[in-house]
Amino acid sequence: MEEGYKAMSSQFRRFTYKELKRATRNFQEELGRGGSGAVYKGVLDDERVAAVKKLEDVIQGEEEFHAELSLIGRIYHMNLVRMWGFCSERSHRLLVSEFVENGSLDKVLFSGDGSASFLRWSERFKIAVGVARGLAYLHHECLEWVIHCDIKPENILLGHDFEPKIADFGLAKLLNRGVSGRNLSRIQGTRGYIAPEWASSLPITGKVDVYSYGVVLLELVRGARVSDWTIGGGEEIEMVLRRSIGLLKENLESGHDSWIGDFVDRRLDGRFDSKQVLTMVAIAVRCLEEERSKRPSMKSVVQMLLLSGDELNSRAASFQ
Repeated sequence: MEEGYKAMSSQFRRFTYKELKRATRNFQEELGRGGSGAVYKGVLDDERVAAVKKLEDVIQGEEEFHAELSLIGRIYHMNLVRMWGFCSERSHRLLVSEFVENGSLDKVLFSGDGSASFLRWSERFKIAVGVARGLAYLHHECLEWVIHCDIKPENILLGHDFEPKIADFGLAKLLNRGVSGRNLSRIQGTRGYIAPEWASSLPITGKVDVYSYGVVLLELVRGARVSDWTIGGGEEIEMVLRRSIGLLKENLESGHDSWIGDFVDRRLDGRFDSKQVLTMVAIAVRCLEEERSKRPSMKSVVQMLLLSGDELNSRAASFQ
């Protein structure tokens, strides 16, 4: 496996600021902006279309930044945005990655305009599996254990066939395998997707990503942000989520599935696979356990989803 990592690492390069300024036409086309900085579209000298992220408030020195990014450059998986390189020059810190043509999941999933980009059920299930595979790779298969810390629809990009790619994993703290992280205060998750342990003094582990993934699963099924599930407004997102999980647990334990039609995105007009819905909801409920030791690993999540996709049987209800 080491040789494979070396081969991928050789494709990761250091760019000059001048090169990236030219590639982006002086940072003309902004694709988006988040807490860590703005992203611009660019065309590299070899004609590859790239996404160039200008990082803000980076406190590492050049050597530390270079060392950390060199490790990230060795990470490769079909469900992770491919990192092509970086720039570390004076005060400039930039990341260069592949451009993913269909944009982020939130733009498609939460679009209410009935556009042609509306996600069919098969595409939603494909996204659920792909994101789980990408996270399982980061948590279990990398030479360095990577915790993403900010899984949400905005950080899930969609390729031309709606194959998902997790973005911004390079901003997460790299941890040695088996070592719990305490010093992650600079990495901030997003409200509604943040695991309860962020508010405590507990060490941060990969189970924070499992929790966030559970929220995304429910949003894929529901077709709406958790923050929009409030009744009459004014309710805290965390309270809405906890109440929803309680109701879903009751529904799963009841053994009947009459509730599914009311919970699933109405825009699908009944065109979904009930067994897969049951599986996704049951997995989400487990991922959203407040006690993190009760949450499954992402490797287990992949196995449960694939079982549902392959066999389409009633075992989904037994994943509680």
